[in-house]
Amino acid sequence: MLLSERLAENVRACFTGIWIQSHEHDEALLEMSRLCHSEDWRLFSWDIDRGLQGTELAEGRDTSLLDPLAAIHCLSSQADPDHPTLLVLKNFHCFINSPEIIQALTQQINLGKQARTFIVILSSLVQIPTELEKLFVCLEHELPGRDQLLEIARSIATETGELPEGPELQCVLDAASGLTRYEAEGAFSFSLVRHGRIEASVVLELKSQTLLKSGLLSLHQGSESFAGLGGLESLKAFCLRALRPRSQDAPVIRPRGVLLLGVPGTGKSAFAKALGKETGRPTLTLDVGALMASLLGQTEERTRRALRIVDAMQPAVLFIDEVEKGLSGSASSGQSDSGVSTRMLGTLLGWLNDHTSDVFVVCTANDISKLPPEFVRAERFDALFFLDLPGDDQKQAIWRLYRELFGLTSDQRLPDDRHWTGSEIRACCRLAALLEVPLIKAAENVVPVAVTAAESVARLRRWASRRCLSAEQPGVFSNDERSGSRSRRNLSRDPHRN
Repeated sequence: MLLSERLAENVRACFTGIWIQSHEHDEALLEMSRLCHSEDWRLFSWDIDRGLQGTELAEGRDTSLLDPLAAIHCLSSQADPDHPTLLVLKNFHCFINSPEIIQALTQQINLGKQARTFIVILSSLVQIPTELEKLFVCLEHELPGRDQLLEIARSIATETGELPEGPELQCVLDAASGLTRYEAEGAFSFSLVRHGRIEASVVLELKSQTLLKSGLLSLHQGSESFAGLGGLESLKAFCLRALRPRSQDAPVIRPRGVLLLGVPGTGKSAFAKALGKETGRPTLTLDVGALMASLLGQTEERTRRALRIVDAMQPAVLFIDEVEKGLSGSASSGQSDSGVSTRMLGTLLGWLNDHTSDVFVVCTANDISKLPPEFVRAERFDALFFLDLPGDDQKQAIWRLYRELFGLTSDQRLPDDRHWTGSEIRACCRLAALLEVPLIKAAENVVPVAVTAAESVARLRRWASRRCLSAEQPGVFSNDERSGSRSRRNLSRDPHRN
């Protein structure tokens, strides 16, 4: 429903205090102006720079009314008993905490029931004092949808060949989702200047700057792909199948995401970053620790704002790395941080369960015991996968990848990689190239995490056994079968293989 339609309903219902949250004040005011013109309503607007403005005023404005208190008082003198009168106060959250402003708004909103006058506050955030909370209804000026973005793109790309078609155009619209009209116009224009046509890569580049300004999310734009990620065949197949294009996109059957549990260094983060590129979706990274703030209520507001941005960026992949570290304090939150962590967890859990946006969530964790039980229940995620140490076949593929990446010859002897993860194989290849020594020599500088934290790894495997799906092969992960086959392979392995 358009902003003008929702505003008209509230005016007809005689809600005389209306708060509109919008990042595009001119667009919102234009919608309200068209509504008032069609309904024969009177409309005035005020801001601290230009004072009171309206078509009924001489010269269209009154610069003598720069004081916010005077702007509220002038509404009664502009009232018309035959027509509703709206006064739009732009960025008024900067003044609303003054006792004089609170009292004037209270009286004017109550008088508006008889005088048919309406106070409309237009602001980028909702910040209503406690004294006024019951007097205002809140509306949200939605970001442009795909149809509006397409209209903006067509108004800018007017020459032949400047606007892509077919699937490429859909990628552009996907990339522009979550941008305001002003930001979309700038992104499309910048792409025309750089490439002579609108391209999704340029739109994503400017979108990353928008996320950077929010300080809550970042847009990952790496070159990772599944081709550079050895093993994890079952996990790859499951996610690609879940994110395949559908002829009918019903929100009720949209994929939710996966929770990846595993030994550190087994490729959980690398998989999450590569998934976006494989499926043509932007990968958003959410740092749970960055949501924490010092003021009361600010953490919860930052969490809700970050999730609203994520919803607006659909379709997307949301990557939350090492989620247990950000949520581990929720169990003792009442004693340690006045319940902030618990409330933030509740907000995140509610969104995971109820969101209808096309956002695929990938959470990674190294220690499942630190996560609250309600986080991993059914319908939060589509599946819980365990990433164990790679087997012999996976290690061979990983060795090939990193020897090629770091320019090492394929005839070198491989070190004993018992209990090694993919990260440790990469470290060995990188050190061999850095120090210009053979792989056998470089391996002397690598101590696998499965040795330094053997107890933790064993505990993690025991927990995952018959509780998680295997990332390597279809079916449930079994620690007994995996460890047995692994030990047999290690006993028969030739440490001097080529």
